[in-house]
Amino acid sequence: MLNSFRFHHIGYAVNNIETTAGYYINSGWYLSDIQIDKMQNAKIAFLSKSNMPLIELIAPVDENSPIVKTLEKVGVSTYHVCYEVDDIDIAVSELRKQKYISLFNPVEAIALDNKKICYLYNKNVGLIEIVNK
Repeated sequence: MLNSFRFHHIGYAVNNIETTAGYYINSGWYLSDIQIDKMQNAKIAFLSKSNMPLIELIAPVDENSPIVKTLEKVGVSTYHVCYEVDDIDIAVSELRKQKYISLFNPVEAIALDNKKICYLYNKNVGLIEIVNK
């Protein structure tokens, strides 16, 4: 991957944000507001705690949500790591040269203050998300 990537968050596929978040909240984590991302057809919220990595919880809105397939295959689980980049278009171009397949072109994500995101997959690395700074 690119040397300029900066860790942003870990993404978890969950059935219900409130249920999963309860375990973290009992351990001192803070849950952001739950938002509905119509582009991803998912409910999204973030868990934060001082000196700990940011955690994104993604739950399906309905049975047509793409996260349903992940939940059916592996259940509640970590399924991506997100990195912040300075220029998402350049990063996507460079990752494609490294045999990453983008799942879609960069789109704005409501849960990240409308910053552009893109998911990419590499069979030797798995699924990553990049978010524009």
